[in-house]
Amino acid sequence: MITELSSLKYCNSLTSYSRYKTREVYIGDVPLGGDNPIRLQSMTTTDTMDTMATVEQSIRMIEAGSDYVRITAPSINEAKNLENIKNELRKRGYKTPLIADIHFTPNAAELAARIVEKVRVNPGNYADKKKFQIYNYTDDLYEAELERIREKFTPLVLICKEYGTAMRIGTNHGSLSDRIMSRYGDTPLGMVESALEFLRICENNNFYNIVLSMKASNPKVMVEAYRLLVNKMIEENMNYPLHLGVTEAGEGEDGRIKSAVGIGTLLEDGLGDTIRVSLTEDPEFEIPVCKNIIEKYKNRSNKKSIPEIENLNYNPFEFNKRESLGVINTGGHNVPRVILTLKNVNSFEDLKPIGYDYNPNLDKWNINDIAPDFIYLGNKNIDFELPGTLGKIFDFEYYETLENKSNSYPLFRFNEFINSNYNDVCFVNLRIDDLNEESFSLLKKSGNVILILNSLNENSYAEMRTAFCILKNNSINNPVIIKKSYDENEDKFLLYSSIDSGSLLNDGFGNGVWLESQNKNISDSLINSVSFGILQATRTRISKTEYISCPSCGRTLFDLQETTAMIRNKTNHLKGVKIAIMGCIVNGPGEMADADYGYVGSGPGKITLYKGKEVVKRSIDSDNALDELINLIKDNGDWVELKQN
Repeated sequence: MITELSSLKYCNSLTSYSRYKTREVYIGDVPLGGDNPIRLQSMTTTDTMDTMATVEQSIRMIEAGSDYVRITAPSINEAKNLENIKNELRKRGYKTPLIADIHFTPNAAELAARIVEKVRVNPGNYADKKKFQIYNYTDDLYEAELERIREKFTPLVLICKEYGTAMRIGTNHGSLSDRIMSRYGDTPLGMVESALEFLRICENNNFYNIVLSMKASNPKVMVEAYRLLVNKMIEENMNYPLHLGVTEAGEGEDGRIKSAVGIGTLLEDGLGDTIRVSLTEDPEFEIPVCKNIIEKYKNRSNKKSIPEIENLNYNPFEFNKRESLGVINTGGHNVPRVILTLKNVNSFEDLKPIGYDYNPNLDKWNINDIAPDFIYLGNKNIDFELPGTLGKIFDFEYYETLENKSNSYPLFRFNEFINSNYNDVCFVNLRIDDLNEESFSLLKKSGNVILILNSLNENSYAEMRTAFCILKNNSINNPVIIKKSYDENEDKFLLYSSIDSGSLLNDGFGNGVWLESQNKNISDSLINSVSFGILQATRTRISKTEYISCPSCGRTLFDLQETTAMIRNKTNHLKGVKIAIMGCIVNGPGEMADADYGYVGSGPGKITLYKGKEVVKRSIDSDNALDELINLIKDNGDWVELKQN
């Protein structure tokens, strides 16, 4: 498929970095969009009726660097109390704009819009219906529903217009209305149309102080939706600023990787005016993660030019994996592979941190689900036997000196390979500058070559993406491993490697990853864990349980951090199972629609369990809920007993 770039346009350029210019929207005294910097924000987790607790947490967020503070207002009472919170913050000298987060309750939104600087509404549950029912909407019935929504939504629009209050129309993948689902399905297009319907109501009332978002817990869906939204806005001559975030990202390393993969893919193309990293942690801990992400784009240059992409041979709005040859266990229909550089391997024990545990008494290897497929040893061999599933990669010159070459493969520099006449399975380093007619001709004859694509360009994602397009345009189908080396600290290594490799995997490019770090403080174990975390976040290789966990807010009915840790402790061996842990019904059946099982707060001390979108057990005592969840997983055949070594 080759498509004119104009019909797929969603950013300024696919090869030259620049921020996509949106209209400026004022949120209090802190403008968003236009030429303003990327703004950071988070959301309180306290009970909104607890004024002092909310104020104190807001201050911690502000002092951490949050440009805006979002506070939930699930009912009219919380909306009223926003005034007390705002007054106390102003009294203490904090003028940071406040955002009211509204679900289901138009009267709360209409009151909050008179108090705070911005309100956030979700089209799927503000004035629309979500009962997981399929209706056959005729055009007349669909238009009648839109008229009902206009009547319910317009009062808020007029209040925002009168009071100078900004609005975020925030679509969430899991809470698309039945009406949208019936016409567009559970798709990025449905997400976009859901927002545009509300946006057109705003424009019909000459209200333009609007921010848009397209959140999902699946980074692929999130990226496709934002790209499609910008494409549609370009068609309709709109330019509203974008709030970026991966909803329900989770906690710890996994939550950071998933957020970086989704947010970073868009920032790489210049999209995004404000970001929020949704972690199941205290909100002030989200801000440093945001800061590290956007630092990647400060003073971003285009010093090294990249060949322009005039026509696209992939669809940026729809995931399709690049077709490739199968070479040994790489490419073709195989899952992406992980290569790990090991500099010092002197004994069996050195492999234990990366998932290979040797038991000398039984003469047996126990292999973890996140154990690399290949290790790169350069020009030094090891003197003990490895399991047959682990391949060794050596520099070509050293490889030639090996007496025993079983389960070993050479790595060539590209020019070295061209002059070698080598025909067996091998790895070949490749950069975009190596792509020319001579290399195309050679690679078409080389069905045993696994390419290692790397880039030193500051815009490495754009350069590697262009290289993949060039390979496809010239019918080069060899499997390609994405390689990148870093010298940043641990936090930035995790985030930047997730962005660089995850962005390409989101586009369907790459048959594996090879991450390296020049920082001696970053362990092989961390590099390996991050590599598999990126594959998990892009859902290209599932190696562990996935947790879709909301970041908590004032609506939450239990301690999310404690509960998530408790559930993870009992279920983290269930490879491929997706478990949603939601604090309340707002983030319940909708936001966890992608999960296999759901654990949702339904009242004080009460939990409701879901299988997919269906309620299985209601109002279980929280003391028994984990056991009931495990029984539910067992009843559906997804439970496996934890193996004991």
